[in-house]
Amino acid sequence: MASIDICICTFRRPFLTETLRSVARLDAGGHDVRVIVADNDETPSARKRVQGMLDEMPFATTYLHAPAANICIARNACLDAASGDFLAFIDDDETVSEGWLLALLDKARSEKASAVLGPVRAIYPPEAPDWMTEGDFHSTLPVYVNGTIRTGYTCNVLMRWHAPLRGLRFDTRLGRSGGEDTDFFYRLRAMGGTIAYAPDAVVAEPVTAQRATMAWLVQRRLRFGQTHGMLMSGSRFRAMPKVAAKIAYCGAMTGLTVLSPVARRRNWLRAMLHIGVASSLLGHRTAEHYGQPTAS
Repeated sequence: MASIDICICTFRRPFLTETLRSVARLDAGGHDVRVIVADNDETPSARKRVQGMLDEMPFATTYLHAPAANICIARNACLDAASGDFLAFIDDDETVSEGWLLALLDKARSEKASAVLGPVRAIYPPEAPDWMTEGDFHSTLPVYVNGTIRTGYTCNVLMRWHAPLRGLRFDTRLGRSGGEDTDFFYRLRAMGGTIAYAPDAVVAEPVTAQRATMAWLVQRRLRFGQTHGMLMSGSRFRAMPKVAAKIAYCGAMTGLTVLSPVARRRNWLRAMLHIGVASSLLGHRTAEHYGQPTAS
């Protein structure tokens, strides 16, 4: 039997209650599970919410106050508190499926992976536009490059928590702009770690009205691109012609697919990604997105 710490970072989000209720319904397979909630607000605003859930939790649950408004501070507080053989991260606006944890653990063992990612399935509200639900622009899946997953995300992941990985921490300089998880998993890979994918380890994330817009998707892709540009190795100026060519290609494809609501937007978002890369290569500062008030 393994010991597993499930870590949830939170910032003023009432949906945390639903997240914890889904964790309470997990099939843990007899493993020793502990839940760690790290509250990133200036004041311990989530403390009462967590304490109110303790009677429903079948697992030991620890509350940490890890201020303030920098997600890396909360994530690092989870890493400092973790003592299990494995450590998992999910977000405070998600719910996990009953077999989520065992699916991640089985894949970690079968592939001897350092980290295992699972899919985050977007749940769209009835009023979401047809192009958005058809294109499923909000779900999160790993990206393969030449058959290999090179980086990861913290919205659905299980990691082996042993040396030398225990020394890894999230870069607090990225804790308000985003990209800290991408950077973390790049460094995990650089230390010899491997990343696998467990398609059955499903997590669901409702898409809020604030996020169900093209403007939000554009900002998200720009940020992803800025993170990628920041982490690129080699000469930045040497990379610019290739990035510019990708922008031009995606722009052209946007025009060619103008009659397709899904394909047009998908191509435009790819262009935004590469524009974000170019922005980072040119030294533009990444905007801060984390730490703003959130809605349920």
